[in-house]
Amino acid sequence: MSSEDGNVGEMRPSVEPSDSEADPVTITISHRQHSYSFEFPDDATVAELFEEIDASLNIPVSNQKILVPKGPLLKAPFKDPDMSLRGLQGKTLKLVGSEAVEVQSVNAMADRVSRRNAARMAQSAKTKATSRRSQTRTAEDSTYTFLQVRPLQGLPHPERSQQLLMRLKEDPGIRAAMRKHKFVVAMLTEMEPLAHTQTTHEGTSRILGLNRNQGEVIELRLRTDAHDGYRDYKTIRKTLCHELAHNVHGPHDRQFWDLCHQIEREVDAADWKTSGRTLSETSRYTVLGRDEDEAHEDDGGWIGGEFVLGGVRDNNTAGMSRREVLAQAALERQRKEAGAERKACDAAEKGWRPCQRSPDR
Repeated sequence: MSSEDGNVGEMRPSVEPSDSEADPVTITISHRQHSYSFEFPDDATVAELFEEIDASLNIPVSNQKILVPKGPLLKAPFKDPDMSLRGLQGKTLKLVGSEAVEVQSVNAMADRVSRRNAARMAQSAKTKATSRRSQTRTAEDSTYTFLQVRPLQGLPHPERSQQLLMRLKEDPGIRAAMRKHKFVVAMLTEMEPLAHTQTTHEGTSRILGLNRNQGEVIELRLRTDAHDGYRDYKTIRKTLCHELAHNVHGPHDRQFWDLCHQIEREVDAADWKTSGRTLSETSRYTVLGRDEDEAHEDDGGWIGGEFVLGGVRDNNTAGMSRREVLAQAALERQRKEAGAERKACDAAEKGWRPCQRSPDR
């Protein structure tokens, strides 16, 4: 078969472009006033876009949100992870999200703020609790105390005696003991030394303290016999512990001594000014090896019903130095004290009264 023009027609099949030759998809992302263009294969999905942003801009997928003009909000997890990017081409997508470093910084800052808030609240609660305890302690200090403090008039320097009595009243250990045992003493005053000193052929004894009517008045020997000096503070305080125990127990029986030593330990433990240390299990203050300028201190045992200082015979001290005399006196007083305590306890166990106490003790 020929054709009029003598030419024979030839048909050529059409060739479709392969997938590798398809036009790429370009996606434009706007983030913090900067634009970024990403190119993807024609079959790329929205999940791949988020992964690329994570890799390129260091913004974790979980932090990304993409605003599509007149379109949906894209964020993980996706409703359709296989959604094609072809429909987003030609649109400027707005990315909202923070880099991982920024997120860590914000989280760290939030953690610091949280810790500081917690510390501040804890400190506030602690301050309020301390304030409440302080108010309670202040109220108790004004209740369980010495209602009056009075030095002896007519002796030299009554103002020094007043200061010493006030020091005893405000002593942290004494205040703690009085709060604990709910002691109230109407008056704390000074004892006239000479009126409570007895000299016999056996030596000199000195009453160191008196408790009248179980806390109505407590008298303490503050001065030396010559009225020209003051005794050691801790010894006076120990005498006060002894007299406070008489607020509860009159006779020097086992109950009295247990309470007396308990008060001594409590006073020592609560006295933060001297680190709360006791010198022995029974808190006895000794004078062994003390300095010469402390030689005026009067300390000793309890005899009869008052807190007294026992004397030392002079015929046993011939040829001894002053320090040796003081050491021997201390040992003798401790021996007498232990003996008096032991005899009082033995008498109490047998039902005897170790001493007859007048209303003034």
